[in-house]
Amino acid sequence: MESVVLYPSPGMGHLISMVELGKLLLKHHPSFSITIFIVTPPYNTGSTAPYLARVSSTIPSITFHHLPTISLPLDSFSSPNHETLAFELLRLNNPNVHQALVSISNNSSVRALIVDSFCTAALSVAAQLNIPCYYFFTSGACCLASFLYLPFIHQQTTKSFKDLNTHLHIPGLPPVPASDMAKPILDREDEAYEFFLNMSMHLPRSAGIIVNTFEALEPRAVKTILDGLCVLDGPTPPIFCIGPLIAADDRSGGGGGGGSGIPECLTWLESQPKRSVLFLCFGSLGLFSEEQLKEIAVGLERSGQRFLWVVRSPPSKDPSRRFLAPPEPDLNSLLPDGFLDRTKERGLVVKSWAPQVAVLNHASVGGFVTHCGWNSVLEAVCAGVPMVAWPLYAEQRFNRVVLVEEMKLAFPMEESEEGFVTATEVEKRVRELMESEEGNTLRLRIMAMKEAAETAMSDGGSSRTALTKLVKSWRPG
Repeated sequence: MESVVLYPSPGMGHLISMVELGKLLLKHHPSFSITIFIVTPPYNTGSTAPYLARVSSTIPSITFHHLPTISLPLDSFSSPNHETLAFELLRLNNPNVHQALVSISNNSSVRALIVDSFCTAALSVAAQLNIPCYYFFTSGACCLASFLYLPFIHQQTTKSFKDLNTHLHIPGLPPVPASDMAKPILDREDEAYEFFLNMSMHLPRSAGIIVNTFEALEPRAVKTILDGLCVLDGPTPPIFCIGPLIAADDRSGGGGGGGSGIPECLTWLESQPKRSVLFLCFGSLGLFSEEQLKEIAVGLERSGQRFLWVVRSPPSKDPSRRFLAPPEPDLNSLLPDGFLDRTKERGLVVKSWAPQVAVLNHASVGGFVTHCGWNSVLEAVCAGVPMVAWPLYAEQRFNRVVLVEEMKLAFPMEESEEGFVTATEVEKRVRELMESEEGNTLRLRIMAMKEAAETAMSDGGSSRTALTKLVKSWRPG
C-alpha cells in the first residue's frame, strides 16, 4: 500500500486547500491512500467538524488522523499575530507527527509528507524517517517568489519593512511597497517574522514545492523562480504549479439557509439581471469596525449598484475574546438607519456567511469586492468575475499589488494611513468596476483567464502535466 500524508496548519482555508489537493491526487492516481493530519488548536479557527464529516462520508480513501491536542503556554498569546500561535503550536506538535508517521509506516509505504508553509518544523521529522517532504504553498507564485527572496532582503537591511518607506524589487514581480509585504513579517522584532524567515530558508531544502496556481496566471513569477533567480544561496527545488484548486462546495455548511436547501441569497440572485450584482465578502477572519460598516453602506447606497453583501459582527473590544468567533451581527444597529429598507429593491445583506463559489458562479454576479485571500482570488478567476481588492490581513496587501499591477484583474480600494476607507472611495471603485470602460476591460481579461485556468487543468494542460511529474518523483525507479 502506498500512502501520502498531508499536514495542514489549523484554519478552514488551509484545511480546504489540503483536502482539495488530496482529492486531486486521488482523482488521477487512485492507487494512493491519503491521510490528513488534523491539529485542533486551543484558539478559534472556525468549526471544521461539519466539513470533516462531509469529506469522510463522501471520500472514503481520505483518512483524517487527529493529532493529540496541545495546550499552548499562555505567554504565546502575547504576539498580535495569529501566525505566531500557529507556528508555535505546530513546533510543539513534532513528537505527535513523528509517532503518527511511524504508525502509518507500519502498514504502508509513505511516499511523501506534504506540509503547508506553517509546518516547517515537520521537515526535520520527515528527514529522520527518510520520507521526502514537500511544501504545499497555498498562495500564488508571486507570493512564493517574495518568500524565497526574503532571506536575501533580510541580509540587505537592518530595518523592518514597516519602517523602510521604499519599494522592494523582488525578481519576477512589480515593485512592492515595503509596507505591503505580508502583515506578519512587517516587524522584524515580532516572533512571527522569525518564523517566516525560518520557513523561507527551509523552502529550498524541501524535496519540492507544490503551488496552488497555474502558469498562465503568473507566467513571469513562475519563470523567474524556475530560472533560479529567487534563491541566491543554493539550488531552487522543483516547483509544481498544479492549480487552480478550489473547493466546489460551500466552505462550512453553516448559516445562510441551514437545512432548507437553497440559501436565500441564491434565490434572490435568480431575480437579478445578468452581471448586474456586486458581491462583497471578506473571508472568515475579515472583520470591520461598526464605523467602517456604515461607511461601506453609504458608499453602496450612493453608487446605485445592485449588491449582495456578507456582513459579520465587528471584532470584539475585549482582548481575551480576540481569537473567538464573533456573534451574529445585529444589522439594524450596525448599518445606517433605514439603509436596509431604502436598498431592499436592489440589495441583499446576508449575515455572517454565503456560499461564495456558488455566488461567484451565478450569472447575475458581475463584480467582487474581496479581501484578496488567495482562495478567493482563484475562485473569482475561475468564475470570470473582476475584482476590487480590499486587503485586510495575512499576505493580502501583497496580493493586491499583484492583482492590480501584475495580473490587471482588479481595481485597488485605497485606504487612509489608518486603514479606513471612505464612502466616497467605495462608491467610486464600485462604479468603476460595474460601469466604466476600464471595468469592462478587466472583465474581458478575467474571462480569458478563466479559460486559461480550464485549459491548465484539462488533459495535456500545464497543471495536469505538473501533477504527473510530481507523482512520478514519489515512485522509485
